[in-house]
Formats: sequence, structure tokens, C-alpha cells
Amino acid sequence: MPWELSEAAFRAPAGAGRLIAAIRETARALGRPVRLMEVCGTHTMAIAKAGLRSLLAPEVELLSGPGCPVCVTPAGGIDAALALSARPGVTVASYGDLLRVPGSNPGDTLLRRRALGACVQTVYSPMDAVELAAADPARQVVFLAVGFETTAHGTAAAVLEAAERGLANFSLLCLLKRTEPVLRALAAAPDFAADGLLCPGHVAAILGAEGFAFLPRDCGLPAVVAGFEAADILYAVYRLVCQLAAGRPALENEYTRVVPAQGNAAALAAVGAVFAPADSVWRGLGAIPQSGYALRPEYAAFDAAVRFGLAPAPGAEPPGCRCGQVLRGVCRPAACPLFGKACTPADPVGPCMVSGEGACAAAYRYGEL
Repeated sequence: MPWELSEAAFRAPAGAGRLIAAIRETARALGRPVRLMEVCGTHTMAIAKAGLRSLLAPEVELLSGPGCPVCVTPAGGIDAALALSARPGVTVASYGDLLRVPGSNPGDTLLRRRALGACVQTVYSPMDAVELAAADPARQVVFLAVGFETTAHGTAAAVLEAAERGLANFSLLCLLKRTEPVLRALAAAPDFAADGLLCPGHVAAILGAEGFAFLPRDCGLPAVVAGFEAADILYAVYRLVCQLAAGRPALENEYTRVVPAQGNAAALAAVGAVFAPADSVWRGLGAIPQSGYALRPEYAAFDAAVRFGLAPAPGAEPPGCRCGQVLRGVCRPAACPLFGKACTPADPVGPCMVSGEGACAAAYRYGEL
């Protein structure tokens, strides 16, 4: 019978110690190391900050997955954004991390293009880009839409707002991703080695916990939707090792204070009204069917790829960079030959060192070597 502990108890320091002991004892009884993958980049940073990997080793190994939206954006997507920044009369609006990610040519970033005179604006939400377009009708404003379901509804709302206001100078380069298709692709990959998944609380707040029911049902993988405090993560890890010990994969929702079973109906309706699932390219994983979003025909006027005649291209990875393998959980950041040498947060080579949610940035910042 799994050991039970109230939420109030596992959040206390003594409760955390009991959780760690219970995790290690339960995992040890399996007779082999347990490998669990956290899907979300916010989990990756929280795990590194709290030192959970060292506290759970060697019985449990925590692997980072493709949960950093900036990291999974392929080099070809960055190349398209760079090409837009070179066009006269165009303003490229982006989240801050994306400005520092190089395209196919090392060192060529939106931040560098801005220093050379391109009109590149940092924004904190898609609505900021809409307001930029409204304030200067003479300029074309292109928003670089990256992220998962967590940001897709905000981007959809921005398109609906631009349509209502008749902003003919607003468009977006849609680089949004869907979570389920990539997790299915990962689980089917020959080098996938995780025994269970910590599911992202942010995405689940939109999709609902049931959005991850396919993991135990179709992939045979234990899954727990987890919050972002160290205690949340520890308790989710404990529930995963309990499932493995029982030999019964299931979906559990540890983050019930935020995540409902069925998701956010209004957010899902907005996404469904503006976007349709589409094939998409992921850094390190290649093209995955139906793993992205495309604007529906009635909103095609807001598609920057159509408006500016951009042809999709795969792009090239930085030489020596192993971000793609880090994103699949088959390479630890420190195993990359560039980590901490040619690639640091001050001078990053790959996106996993750029983003605040990147596994390499987390490992470097908190000394996970």
C-alpha cells in the first residue's frame, strides 16, 4: 500500500525529508535505477534550483524533455524571423529569450540584427504586438508566436483582437507547438528511456489533466501532473515510483489546486476558432505530424509566412551543439562538448543555454555537472 501524506505535511521540511526517503526506498525495491522525464522547462529550472537530482540519485534519475518553447523552435524558424527583420518597414516583435537564439549562422540573432539597425521589439504578450501595430499603421508588425498550449490561447486572442480592430499591418509567424503529438513521438522513439513522465502543470491548466490520459492508456507510461514547487515535484516523483512499483501505469493529478480535469473551455474555444492542428518541425525531433498550429483559412490574412512569401526551410544546427539530444533526454547538458566552454549563458551557442527554461542554462546556473 503506498505511503500517504497530506499536502500540508509534504510541504513541511520534515515532510520533504520523508518523501525523499520514501522515493529512494520504493525505487530501490525495483532493483534498478528509475528514469523519469520532466516535460516542462519550468520544472527543469525548479529541479535544478532545489538540487533534487542529487537528492534522489542514484535510485532516481531525472531527465529533461522538450518542454522549453524557445529551445524546440528549429533553426529554420529563427532564419525566417531573421529574414523578416531585414525587410524595410517591418517590425519583428518577440519574447526576450528568442532574441538571443542564433539561426543557421552562428552568432546571427535578432538581438544582433537590432544592434545593426533592424526594428526588433521585445514584448511580453501578443497583445503588446497588436498595440505596436495599432500605434504605427505605416509599419508591418510581425509577432513571433512560440510556445505550447499555454500561450496558444493568448496568441489566438491577439488575432481575434487584430481582426476586430481591422489591423491590416499585424501578422504572426506561427511557431506554436502541441504537446500530445511530441510526447507520442518521444515515447515511440527507439532511444526513449524514461519510465514515467512529470506532466506540465501550465499546459494541463489549459488542456485539463485528462489531456495526458493517453500516456498510460496508449503508451503504458505512468504520468503525474505536477506543480512547480520542490514539494510538488517530489510528491509527483513519489507517485510515479509507486505506480512503477505496483506495475499499474495511471494518470494522477498532483496539481489539483490549479489544474481541473477537463481544462479551460474558454481558452480551448479561442484556440479552436483561430488555429487548426498542422505538421511542425521541432529542434532535435524533426517533423512531427499535427504537432503544431496553423491559422484557419478565415484568418490566413494574419499569416506572416503567406503575407511575406516565406518558404519553410529546415535550417542548420550549430556545429557541435547537442541541444537536440538534450531535448530528447538522451544527453545530459554537461555531456555536450561545448557546455561551459564555448557555450555559456553570456555567449550561448544553442537555445538550451539561451532560454531561462533551458536544461543547459539550468545546469550551468545551479552547477549540475
